[in-house]
Amino acid sequence: MSEEANEAVRLLWGPPARPSRGPKPALSLGRIAAAGVAIADAEGLGAVSMQKVAGLLDFTKMSLYRYVPGKAELVALMVEAAVGEPPPAVDGLGWREQLTACSDQLARMLAEHPWLLDATVGPRVMGPKELGWLERVVAALDGHGLTGPERMDTAVLLAGHVRGIAEQARAARPDGSPEAKLLAVLGPLVHQHADRFPALAAAMATQDGRDQALDFGLERILDGLEALITRRAG
Repeated sequence: MSEEANEAVRLLWGPPARPSRGPKPALSLGRIAAAGVAIADAEGLGAVSMQKVAGLLDFTKMSLYRYVPGKAELVALMVEAAVGEPPPAVDGLGWREQLTACSDQLARMLAEHPWLLDATVGPRVMGPKELGWLERVVAALDGHGLTGPERMDTAVLLAGHVRGIAEQARAARPDGSPEAKLLAVLGPLVHQHADRFPALAAAMATQDGRDQALDFGLERILDGLEALITRRAG
């Protein structure tokens, strides 16, 4: 494990550490992460810097380094603060309802913090809250005839679908939903060349501009999973 990863583990999983030198701590990792989240929410992840976070907290950049070694660790703390806890487990709630709740809350989280799409790419250290999301999905599918890898793959599949829709929504801002923007751009072209693209023209003629891609895709993923579970049970 790299030194950077070790530092992320220490900050995310270890007990809160006091600065190794200097006066009594005046900051906390929670305040630092919240300041970074506020900047990223307002201006995007690229705007976040140790200098800017320190300024927002009325501290010097050097004083911030007493708590967080660098920007990579800062972003790891921001991600953990922004993702929050997954939906709580509810007795009697079926696996399908549980996965829907997790997916819906993930979609809301990404809409509230679009910069998370950039901050959660590639191999990295996850904090306990973020890992709790994976735990919730895997646990919801326990006892339904799926292997461990299949349950893990389900979590990845659901997250990938939600992230894909969130990426489209971010690209469409501030002009409306992805579907509405697509219709505005392609609609006139398809209509003009309906003889060449008759299926597209007919399908787009019935579009009402509502963004249904998230729910439609989620339902189809869960339908396929339900078919697999039923087949295994039979």
